[in-house]
Amino acid sequence: MKKRAIRILLYLVVSLLLLAALLPVHLRQALIHGHVNIDDYKIFTNRLVKNAKPIPWLYDSVYNIQKINPSSLTVFDSFGTTAFVVIRNKKIIHEAYWDGGSDTTLSNSFSAAKSIISLLIGCLLDENKIKSIEQPVTDFLPDFKNTIEFTLRIRDLLTMSSGLDWDEGYSSLFSATTKAYYGRQLSHQMLALKVKSEPGQTFVYQSCNTQLLALIIEKASGKPVSEYASEKLWKPLGAEHPALWSLDRTGGTEKAYCCFNSTASDFARIGQMVLDSGQFNNRQLVSKAYIDQATRPAVWLKGEDGKTCNYYGYQFWMLEYKGQKVTYMRGILGQYIFIIPSLNAVVVRLGTSRSKGYRNHAPTDAYIYLDAAFDLLK
Repeated sequence: MKKRAIRILLYLVVSLLLLAALLPVHLRQALIHGHVNIDDYKIFTNRLVKNAKPIPWLYDSVYNIQKINPSSLTVFDSFGTTAFVVIRNKKIIHEAYWDGGSDTTLSNSFSAAKSIISLLIGCLLDENKIKSIEQPVTDFLPDFKNTIEFTLRIRDLLTMSSGLDWDEGYSSLFSATTKAYYGRQLSHQMLALKVKSEPGQTFVYQSCNTQLLALIIEKASGKPVSEYASEKLWKPLGAEHPALWSLDRTGGTEKAYCCFNSTASDFARIGQMVLDSGQFNNRQLVSKAYIDQATRPAVWLKGEDGKTCNYYGYQFWMLEYKGQKVTYMRGILGQYIFIIPSLNAVVVRLGTSRSKGYRNHAPTDAYIYLDAAFDLLK
């Protein structure tokens, strides 16, 4: 009986190993790694986003004098906050790190990277390498031939109104997003997509839109996305640390809809540049006209609820809270870069989770971080 049990166990183990070997790569990786994490750059191949001469942040005279109130800290802790940085008038007034994090700790941006891709589209427009966001996608991606009935424009990708057939599900092993995150053929996956409804009508949040924009950036610039981002943003922003952009495979394509890995204070540079209408260190990196358009809601669209889309622009989110208009970048585990023009402030929150509830299309925890920032900015 004992020998028979051992034989059965060996048979089961071999069968499971064979089954695992037959699974597609992205399913195997998803089963191995499970839930996504802020340090997933460690499991992917990455391309360096090079920095140049660092421009250190200045510190305000009130730096870290005022503390985050205890009730906010309880929420910070419950959502696994790892970094919180508040900048006013281009000076850090508060920064704090938890769970072993520091000002040099890299974190995955997740979907906050979408806003970076938007800014790179702005750079290409400034260089006239893209003539207009009204240009058809096929001008740059001739292999994308699934738009016979409709013309898909760059504008439609920027505003998440492409009408593409895409499942944005995050919990399913079989969703398109899981395949994109863990798979090794991103470009092939994107170019095989089909337009199922008329573009430019309805806002539907889909990561494929950003990934297609990245393919356009590669084609128009003649460079990998990371290299173009280094040249146009990371170096002139005076980033203190090189960033990492995770790839689908060695020598492959950036996971451009996510997976830009940097520090909290370097993420803040992007927010500061947007706050200053595309300028940083007295240099215009992205035109003011593009920043104005990108951070204005696409009100000509309807949301999935049939109401006016007054909360999303060109890969940037918007909200109004306590009399403040806020533009922000956000990622699935509570990565936030808030831009608050009336307070001349930028706030970065990084962490390992966010709330499941929403208020006015924003995760409810976002308001907790804004409350804490408003207190510090008084």
